[in-house]
Amino acid sequence: MKLLQALETDGRASFSKIAKVLGVSDQTVARRYRRLTADGGLRVVGMRNAERLGRDHWILRLRCAPDGATTIAGALARRPDTFWVGLTSGGTEVVCLTRPRTPGDREDLLLGKLPRTPSIVEIRAHQLLHSFFGGPRGWLGKLAPLTEEQRAALTPDRPRAGGGPARIAPEDEALVKALEADGRATYPQLQRATGLSESAVKRRLAALLDAGGVFVDVEYSPEMLGFHTAAILWITAAPGALHSVGEALAGHFEIAFASATAGPSNLVATAVARDTAGLYGYISGRLGQLDGVQHVETAPFLRRVKQLTYRPGR
Repeated sequence: MKLLQALETDGRASFSKIAKVLGVSDQTVARRYRRLTADGGLRVVGMRNAERLGRDHWILRLRCAPDGATTIAGALARRPDTFWVGLTSGGTEVVCLTRPRTPGDREDLLLGKLPRTPSIVEIRAHQLLHSFFGGPRGWLGKLAPLTEEQRAALTPDRPRAGGGPARIAPEDEALVKALEADGRATYPQLQRATGLSESAVKRRLAALLDAGGVFVDVEYSPEMLGFHTAAILWITAAPGALHSVGEALAGHFEIAFASATAGPSNLVATAVARDTAGLYGYISGRLGQLDGVQHVETAPFLRRVKQLTYRPGR
């Protein structure tokens, strides 16, 4: 777990740096990393930060015919503009978080492809309005396996991003795509992918990370940490309490993602728990007792089809 949080803190930190902070050998870190990659679904990937880039996020809820949900989820997972695709509600609902790169992409998906898909019975699209938790802020930090000193030693020393939106220049696309394939790609590998010199790769990568337009994230199976239950929570809060409820959710141990959203409910969150009893305890306890919460719809995940990346047969 400490290695996972170390990678969440700085996914590009060298094994030697991580080993020094954790007080183990380089070989131990490398061995644990290989085991987590093979058995725990670990991947380190570069992600475009839609919030910093000024791009829209949408959550799609697709109610499907029983024999079509798995096929539709797989097709959505293969798209480069989607992540976090799962089956909920008895296997007849597909939930998908999408980041259209242009308004045309969004309209093509929402107004073109999906309405023409025969197995889709209903489409509900919810625009995310304000992020409370998720993205660069990783859930592993709530488990706190690392001390504050260890986290500080691993946290990259980067300037605070400016107030304006970040930008990925056309000449940086090859670099970003290489990071999306492997967030720990070496500088020689990034050189080959981009055709740039090593000094140019280092300079452009540092600029992208410093501006916040790109961040390095970790994908893993929560089950290997003992968390076997996850659900999407569609929460309705009183309008005047929307921000305070969102901020409270961000501080809850069980919440891995929380955002204000347009639609019938005005908050969406992902909750993780060790088991069904733990999920019930959270919903009926701290969540249900929050001032301003008026209604909660719980949709347990049956299967994750895509988290950050798509791997058939997972």
